[in-house]
Amino acid sequence: MTRRKKIYYNAQQRTLIWDRYQQGDSLHDIGKMFDRFHTGVQRIISREGGIRPRQKTRSASHLTPQEREEISRGLSSKLSIREIAKQLNRAPSNVSREVNRNGGRGTYRANKADTAAWERAKRPKPCKLLLNKVLARLVAMKLHRTWSPQQIAGWLMHTYSDKDFHVSHETIYKTLYIQTRGALKKELLKHLRSQRVMRRSKHATLKGKGLGKIVDAVNISERPPEVEDRAVPGHWEGDLIAGSGNSYIATLVERHSRYVMLAKVSSNKTAAVIDALIKQSKKLPSELYKTLTWDRGCEMSNHKRFTLATDIQVYFCDPKSPWQRGSNENTNRLLRQYFPKGTDLNEHSQLKLSQVARQLNERPRKTLDYETPAERFNQCVALTS
Repeated sequence: MTRRKKIYYNAQQRTLIWDRYQQGDSLHDIGKMFDRFHTGVQRIISREGGIRPRQKTRSASHLTPQEREEISRGLSSKLSIREIAKQLNRAPSNVSREVNRNGGRGTYRANKADTAAWERAKRPKPCKLLLNKVLARLVAMKLHRTWSPQQIAGWLMHTYSDKDFHVSHETIYKTLYIQTRGALKKELLKHLRSQRVMRRSKHATLKGKGLGKIVDAVNISERPPEVEDRAVPGHWEGDLIAGSGNSYIATLVERHSRYVMLAKVSSNKTAAVIDALIKQSKKLPSELYKTLTWDRGCEMSNHKRFTLATDIQVYFCDPKSPWQRGSNENTNRLLRQYFPKGTDLNEHSQLKLSQVARQLNERPRKTLDYETPAERFNQCVALTS
């Protein structure tokens, strides 16, 4: 059996690979550029966890290849170190160290010296989590609790005054994706929201979804101004997340506190969804449930019945504008950690949904200055009682 020849990419090709990957091109499309399979490209990307390595640059204070060439010529012409240094406008001690560390006057060669300087300049600095084992254990513990790296970084800063226990969320991501750092186990990747084994380009495209037509829909432009600035509690955003076998969960997020409520629905039919939302609304005082903003899904086609039963006005987003209910969109992404796409959501009881909602509500949020939604929402409840 013949062994397949290993394919290598030169520096220019690797630069192009990273450029195209960061632009959102797939590995297959990048491989086609070189008339090769995607596996070679994947090997380059996955080795770095999908995070482009920093390009090595030469410090302005270091000798350039041209200056080393001038040193070599000066030595060949029997010039003194001071004379060479004067021509380069460098300190004589600088030139002297350069010559002595690269073989001396008799064997100094510019190209060889420049290559050796690049090798000596390598400083594989250990990451902070490798140096601080206690910090690494804290981060791993919170990852096990499905906290995001950004939440962990914010919580550490909020909890510890000692800067030795502060770490950026980017450092946590890099330590997870780049396993050669050796501080966090690869198994912790499954606790991330996306569960990806390497970072994906933010420009990678996602397919959109269809929109339903709602009769007598009240547009979001008619929503009271107090809803927009989030200063007043009681205004909610809602949507359905879908699973296999036509299974669904209704998700509700309060805009002021980001408090989450989940409702089990038997189907995406408007009657089932409206019944579940009416039941859920009875759990809150009227002061904390004033409006509901929804996507243009047909599950809310009977929104008038919901408003009549609850006195809660429903407002609908513009077509293809999910960002108008951004809190709910973000929460739906968080929920995919607990309810992955393609799984049967009918298997989960209302008790299970309430437990998941509680976990989300007890996670610190950057947008709340690392308070939890539960803390912020309970403050609102106390003001109404």
